[in-house]
Amino acid sequence: MSAVDLAAVIVAVVCLATVAALTVAVVSLVRTMRELRDVVDDLRDSALPMVDDLRSTVTKADAELHRVDRVIGRAERIAATADHASRLTYRAFAPPLIKGLSLVSGAGQAGRRLRERRRHRRSLDLAAPDRDTRSRRLRR
Repeated sequence: MSAVDLAAVIVAVVCLATVAALTVAVVSLVRTMRELRDVVDDLRDSALPMVDDLRSTVTKADAELHRVDRVIGRAERIAATADHASRLTYRAFAPPLIKGLSLVSGAGQAGRRLRERRRHRRSLDLAAPDRDTRSRRLRR
């Protein structure tokens, strides 16, 4: 056997080994692709109902969000109306109420002064007869 023949045999053996390794790799790749296809099918079977549920949940949440937005808008309008009404009430009732309170306060002060004067007069009236009786006693 010559060197060329030996080189040809070595190249043939290397090619056969390479073909065998590639065949094993392709078979493994085909098996992995089948498993991947099965996993994708299972995922699709379980994910599609979840996506449908998610879509219905998002639709419900959107409807609730619109409802809450309307409620907040109404609440803001009610708050603005109440604020306006309280301002009008304050403007309408504050001056008469202040005048009434000042009148009551002034009447109270006038009443206290009148009572003080009466007490003072009574004390003077009570003290005056004592003076008269003393002067009468002195005259006797």
